[in-house]
Amino acid sequence: MPKSAVTVRFEATLYNLKDWTILPVPKDESLKLGSRGQISVTGKLNGHEFSAVLEPDGRWSHWIRVTGEMSERANVHAGDTVNVELTNQAVWPEPKVPKDLKAALDTAPQKVKDKWVDITTMARWEWIRWMNATLCQETRAVRIQKTISKLNGTHRRPCCFNLAACTEPYVAKGGRLMEVDA
Repeated sequence: MPKSAVTVRFEATLYNLKDWTILPVPKDESLKLGSRGQISVTGKLNGHEFSAVLEPDGRWSHWIRVTGEMSERANVHAGDTVNVELTNQAVWPEPKVPKDLKAALDTAPQKVKDKWVDITTMARWEWIRWMNATLCQETRAVRIQKTISKLNGTHRRPCCFNLAACTEPYVAKGGRLMEVDA
């Protein structure tokens, strides 16, 4: 992240990808935010405030899933062109820990529990992203086991993980946000 907060302003057209509404961040604006990986932001969607974590699209830009609440507050839908303001944040929101990872952490050695609390919030996001970046339940289970094992060792972050890849498997293929057929 840049040493100081950066604010970008742009217009974008919302679109549907499966049953999600996607807000694409133009590449030239994304570059100004200082990371190819996830970025914690506060923002405005047609003047309505929100906070989110930008997701990389695997093509050197970012996107945001427009939640139902965001859509309702800003009165926007897929197909609408919206005014957006984003400011990168040094402080990350705590990630929601998936139930299966929470269960594994609850039964893990104390060293793992202590390290989970001690690592940065961004590191927790990275572990969860790595674990979530698959639709295969067997792979997910192995990643949870490896998370516990690595935290029980010397690792504080997942190794060898492309932080610029799109890791929302519901809307990604091959580490890239799926494209909408024209």
